[in-house]
Amino acid sequence: MSHPPTLKQLKYLCAVADKQHFGQAASACFVSQSTLSAGISELEQTLGVTLIDRSKKHVSLTAIGRDVTERAKAVLTDIDDLVATAVAAHEPFSTEMRLGVIPTIAPFLLPKILKTFRQRYPRFKLYIREDLSGNLLEELHAGQLDLLLLALPYPAEGVTQRHLFYDELLLATSKGDKLGKRKRLLTSDLKQSELLLLEEGHCLRDHVLDACKLKDRDIKVPYQATSLNTVIQMVANDIGVSILPRMAVDANILRGTSVEAHAFADREVQRSIGLMWRSRSPRQEEFTQVGELICECMGLAG
Repeated sequence: MSHPPTLKQLKYLCAVADKQHFGQAASACFVSQSTLSAGISELEQTLGVTLIDRSKKHVSLTAIGRDVTERAKAVLTDIDDLVATAVAAHEPFSTEMRLGVIPTIAPFLLPKILKTFRQRYPRFKLYIREDLSGNLLEELHAGQLDLLLLALPYPAEGVTQRHLFYDELLLATSKGDKLGKRKRLLTSDLKQSELLLLEEGHCLRDHVLDACKLKDRDIKVPYQATSLNTVIQMVANDIGVSILPRMAVDANILRGTSVEAHAFADREVQRSIGLMWRSRSPRQEEFTQVGELICECMGLAG
């Protein structure tokens, strides 16, 4: 081997593996498709192996290509952590941070957080990525994100999870619904009800079932939705009832609708909101400070 692979070549390979498309990978790397293709060809020449099977219409990695890609992702993540080590030596919140947030938290919590950050740390740049927990975790491990704000627990390896606060879960019904009229509403009252949930992939779905001690067989799910706003419109049209996070209700997500929110008499009908970061990250102290600021914005600071 005349010279080692470059980080740019490894980045190109990982982009192709993630996007499964040369054009999209090139766009993600902000280069032309020819530049990306040339970089990967040079990488193959350097390593003396074929990484991408070009005999098929769709993009696919060879067996050695998959192995090299996994190792390349680890190398790029280590480089990100190396840079983060230098960043951590600066005054907290003086550079930038890439934060991933799930959709059932982002629109209700971020406005308060971002306003506080802008006021206190004007030099700090906080980049936001909103997506499902599974996708955010992949980007965290790939070094594309520094920190995640999501509902816990979430199964993951090589990460640190930090609980911040609990978010109460409320029953959402149309006005006059019989469940909403109960003086003492219990989660067991939901059995065999038509419960509107977010589609699979949204962790709120699993946390709702867990918090309400329900199994899929206990409920009827007439429809699944991709967002809380869609769920609310279904509830308003008497298609079923649903469960909403307190933070969404407090953020006036029900404004302008006929939907009502009701608290359960059961204890601990809630989800845990917290942070997640790579355990090897040198910015743990800074991430902890982010958590403290979030709690302060929620009025939970001690």
